[in-house]
Amino acid sequence: MVKFLRENKIASAILVLFRLYVGWQFLHAGWGKVTGGFDASGYLKGAIGKATGDHPAVQGWWAAFLEGFALPNVSLFNFLVAWGELLVGIALIVGIFTTFSALMGLTMNFAFLFSGTTSTNPQLVILGVFILVAGANAGRFGLDYYVLPYIRQFISKEARDKKVTV
Repeated sequence: MVKFLRENKIASAILVLFRLYVGWQFLHAGWGKVTGGFDASGYLKGAIGKATGDHPAVQGWWAAFLEGFALPNVSLFNFLVAWGELLVGIALIVGIFTTFSALMGLTMNFAFLFSGTTSTNPQLVILGVFILVAGANAGRFGLDYYVLPYIRQFISKEARDKKVTV
């Protein structure tokens, strides 16, 4: 299955559909936050509140992180979430830095899940894992097709140059 995802052109075509769907979800959510004056403080307080009771939806360690770090730095998180969602969406749609974008999307999805929000996050996680596992093949029909060879060539040249000077 991994070989199929990483090497097969049919898998790459299917992954374009996954990328477009996941990318649109992130782009739409991010654009609304960037243009709509997003403030995560209410969301963070709600997540912290879900850490109490007999069957808390949010684990105590995560609530402690939210209360001790995220909430006091809410302006940083307002920026990171809004722009992170927007940029992940754009990158997945055009297929540039696809693997990294999928990883960042998964990170955000898991943060939302840890905070007690289900919504579309589980399906985005599943699709994101397929994109991440596929690696460069997920961006074959996108800008990665042009960008990744250039980056590989640049890194190889840097490595060769270091060998010569060492």
